[in-house]
Amino acid sequence: MKKVREIVISFFIISLIVFSQAATWNDRLDSLMNTQEQNNKFMGSLAISKAGKPIYVRACGYADVEHKVAAQTETKYRIGSVSKVFTAVMIFQLIEEQKLSLDTRLAQFFPEIPNADKITISHLLNHRSGIHNFTDSVYTTYYTKPKTQKELLDIFKSYPPEFNPGEKMQYSNTNYVLLGYIIERITKKDYDSNLQKRICKKLGLKNTYYGGKIRIANREAYSYTYDGKYWVIEPETDMSIPHGAGGIVSTATDLVVFINGLFNNKLVQKSSLDEMLKLEDRFGKGLIQMSFYTHPGFGHTGGIDAFSASLIYFPEDSLAIAVCSNGLNYPMNDILAGALKIYFNMPYQIPVFKTIELSIEELQKFTGVYSRSDFPLKFTIALNGHQLTAQATGQRAFPLEPVSPNEFKFDPVGVKMIFGADGQLTIEQRGMIIVLQKE
Repeated sequence: MKKVREIVISFFIISLIVFSQAATWNDRLDSLMNTQEQNNKFMGSLAISKAGKPIYVRACGYADVEHKVAAQTETKYRIGSVSKVFTAVMIFQLIEEQKLSLDTRLAQFFPEIPNADKITISHLLNHRSGIHNFTDSVYTTYYTKPKTQKELLDIFKSYPPEFNPGEKMQYSNTNYVLLGYIIERITKKDYDSNLQKRICKKLGLKNTYYGGKIRIANREAYSYTYDGKYWVIEPETDMSIPHGAGGIVSTATDLVVFINGLFNNKLVQKSSLDEMLKLEDRFGKGLIQMSFYTHPGFGHTGGIDAFSASLIYFPEDSLAIAVCSNGLNYPMNDILAGALKIYFNMPYQIPVFKTIELSIEELQKFTGVYSRSDFPLKFTIALNGHQLTAQATGQRAFPLEPVSPNEFKFDPVGVKMIFGADGQLTIEQRGMIIVLQKE
């Protein structure tokens, strides 16, 4: 009886230790998210699951800033290129149903695309088709307007091939729009009907579907950029355009369920998953290598309008993590890395966002154009009200936050700018240092 009592006491002590560790882990994640939210660095949702069970979910910021509609864990976000994983899964399901093969030629469906007789389904899946990425060109002149499938195909075929199929890897959204169209051609059903039948119903995903015009009443979020003082709403991509490359709306909680289901063979056979994981230049077929230190990981990132998303699964840890954002003023990768370091109990310091106030006169002395003869870009530093901004040649201006009398930062891309007394401007970004001179 005494031995039983000792075992019970030992179990109770161990349980307390485990609970204490879990509480600390959750507390630190809460601190990370609170800091991001309170300093206007992040709006969105984070979800983590272990062995298929949710262990952390948190939403921050607003779905609708103007009307102060707070984000909830059920708030839905456009997930951009994370949609490609869903598209790839449905393609492999069709392959398993013997309605398609990796060697099937694009010409069977769209012979009008240049090199269609040489491009295979495999080439499309791992971005080795040579087809021009249509979002790299004049896309910004029409992305908010509806396009028919024929109109988009006309755009696709108007570009010459970038290289011969299979020659190299070059990311192209066009590949996955075409794969989405192929799913519809084979099944004679639209993309969303396939998505619901083939993935959502199998896994019980209630908040994942092909997007349309954003509806706050349907718990969907608008997307925003931060101008240094306010969150500014972004225009909406018309969802007739991204299709299988980026047309899905989802939640972070649905995404971790999805990728857990994929890696546990609830959607495709192990042989299909193995094929998806075959890497060339870090890219598989629908999945990207996304390891974290010694933890092998696979998933995808996405961006559309000002929405950002990231989804990773770590097979050896049975761990899934997803971040969906509708407003970033800090690098998504840094938020993701912070959450993972906290989970894996690695050294990590919660970021401190300190800025100072400078007078108009103090800011004015930094304005001007900075350049260097052997550097292709010029940087124009200007004053917009009480805010210093920087603008590289051909790019949009971005706000700078002062952290000292001569040092400024722009957190979304990890840029630091330091002004020297001799008219020098030193730009630092992720280990890269550029020194320019005021003209």
